[in-house]
Amino acid sequence: MRLIIDVSRVSFSVGREPEPRMARENGQETAVQRRDKVTNLPMWSVQLVAIEEDGAEVINVTVVAPDAPKLSAGQPVVPVSLQAIPWAENGKNGTACRAVEMKPASMGKAAA
Repeated sequence: MRLIIDVSRVSFSVGREPEPRMARENGQETAVQRRDKVTNLPMWSVQLVAIEEDGAEVINVTVVAPDAPKLSAGQPVVPVSLQAIPWAENGKNGTACRAVEMKPASMGKAAA
Protein backbone atom coordinates (compact mmCIF):
# COMPACT_ATOMS: atom_id res chain seq x y z
CA MET A 1 0.00 0.00 0.00
CA ARG A 2 1.26 3.47 -0.87
CA LEU A 3 -0.16 6.50 0.86
CA ILE A 4 0.14 9.95 -0.73
CA ILE A 5 1.23 12.60 1.79
CA ASP A 6 -0.34 16.08 1.77
CA VAL A 7 2.65 18.44 1.80
CA SER A 8 0.63 21.66 1.54
CA ARG A 9 1.37 22.71 5.15
CA VAL A 10 4.95 21.48 5.31
CA SER A 11 8.16 23.21 4.25
CA PHE A 12 11.06 21.02 3.17
CA SER A 13 14.77 21.70 2.90
CA VAL A 14 17.57 19.37 1.89
CA GLY A 15 19.52 18.04 4.89
CA ARG A 16 22.46 16.73 2.85
CA GLU A 17 23.27 16.11 -0.79
CA PRO A 18 21.64 13.03 -2.39
CA GLU A 19 23.44 9.71 -1.99
CA PRO A 20 23.06 6.42 -3.88
CA ARG A 21 20.72 3.89 -2.22
CA MET A 22 22.87 0.82 -1.82
CA ALA A 23 21.65 -2.77 -1.99
CA ARG A 24 21.70 -4.89 1.17
CA GLU A 25 22.58 -8.55 1.49
CA ASN A 26 22.30 -10.49 4.75
CA GLY A 27 21.66 -7.21 6.57
CA GLN A 28 24.86 -5.61 5.25
CA GLU A 29 25.19 -2.83 2.69
CA THR A 30 26.86 -3.90 -0.56
CA ALA A 31 28.81 -1.87 -3.13
CA VAL A 32 25.92 -2.15 -5.62
CA GLN A 33 23.46 0.72 -6.06
CA ARG A 34 19.80 -0.33 -5.82
CA ARG A 35 17.67 -0.05 -8.94
CA ASP A 36 13.95 0.40 -9.37
CA LYS A 37 12.21 -2.89 -10.19
CA VAL A 38 10.01 -1.33 -12.89
CA THR A 39 12.31 1.14 -14.66
CA ASN A 40 15.72 -0.31 -13.70
CA LEU A 41 16.86 3.28 -12.99
CA PRO A 42 19.16 3.94 -10.00
CA MET A 43 17.68 4.88 -6.63
CA TRP A 44 18.86 7.95 -4.68
CA SER A 45 18.34 8.84 -1.03
CA VAL A 46 17.55 12.48 -0.23
CA GLN A 47 17.58 13.58 3.41
CA LEU A 48 14.91 16.22 4.02
CA VAL A 49 14.08 18.39 7.00
CA ALA A 50 10.27 18.63 7.13
CA ILE A 51 9.11 21.69 9.07
CA GLU A 52 5.52 22.01 10.27
CA GLU A 53 3.76 24.43 12.57
CA ASP A 54 4.46 22.25 15.64
CA GLY A 55 8.04 21.14 14.92
CA ALA A 56 10.42 19.49 12.50
CA GLU A 57 11.44 16.00 11.53
CA VAL A 58 14.22 14.53 9.39
CA ILE A 59 13.09 12.01 6.77
CA ASN A 60 14.91 10.09 4.06
CA VAL A 61 13.12 10.05 0.72
CA THR A 62 13.95 7.77 -2.20
CA VAL A 63 13.94 9.26 -5.70
CA VAL A 64 14.41 7.18 -8.87
CA ALA A 65 16.38 9.00 -11.58
CA PRO A 66 19.15 8.33 -14.12
CA ASP A 67 21.46 10.74 -12.26
CA ALA A 68 21.61 12.07 -8.71
CA PRO A 69 19.18 14.96 -8.16
CA LYS A 70 21.03 18.30 -8.32
CA LEU A 71 20.35 19.46 -4.75
CA SER A 72 22.46 21.04 -2.06
CA ALA A 73 22.18 21.14 1.73
CA GLY A 74 19.79 23.82 2.92
CA GLN A 75 18.02 24.16 -0.44
CA PRO A 76 14.22 24.52 -0.13
CA VAL A 77 12.42 21.85 -2.18
CA VAL A 78 8.99 20.40 -2.83
CA PRO A 79 8.81 16.60 -3.01
CA VAL A 80 6.49 15.72 -5.90
CA SER A 81 3.95 12.94 -5.16
CA LEU A 82 5.49 12.14 -1.76
CA GLN A 83 4.40 8.67 -0.65
CA ALA A 84 4.61 6.76 2.63
CA ILE A 85 5.10 3.03 2.05
CA PRO A 86 4.66 0.75 5.08
CA TRP A 87 6.97 -2.29 5.08
CA ALA A 88 7.66 -5.39 7.18
CA GLU A 89 10.58 -7.80 6.76
CA ASN A 90 12.27 -10.35 9.03
CA GLY A 91 10.31 -9.23 12.08
CA LYS A 92 11.09 -5.56 11.54
CA ASN A 93 8.77 -2.90 10.17
CA GLY A 94 8.72 0.77 9.30
CA THR A 95 7.68 3.32 6.74
CA ALA A 96 9.68 4.21 3.65
CA CYS A 97 9.22 7.52 1.83
CA ARG A 98 9.41 7.96 -1.91
CA ALA A 99 8.86 10.89 -4.28
CA VAL A 100 8.72 11.16 -8.05
CA GLU A 101 11.15 14.10 -7.97
CA MET A 102 12.36 17.06 -5.91
CA LYS A 103 11.51 20.48 -7.31
CA PRO A 104 13.17 23.67 -6.11
CA ALA A 105 10.77 25.65 -3.93
CA SER A 106 10.14 29.36 -3.97
CA MET A 107 11.86 31.11 -1.08
CA GLY A 108 8.52 32.33 0.31
CA LYS A 109 7.00 28.89 0.83
CA ALA A 110 8.72 25.53 0.36
CA ALA A 111 5.52 23.48 0.18
CA ALA A 112 3.24 24.10 -2.78
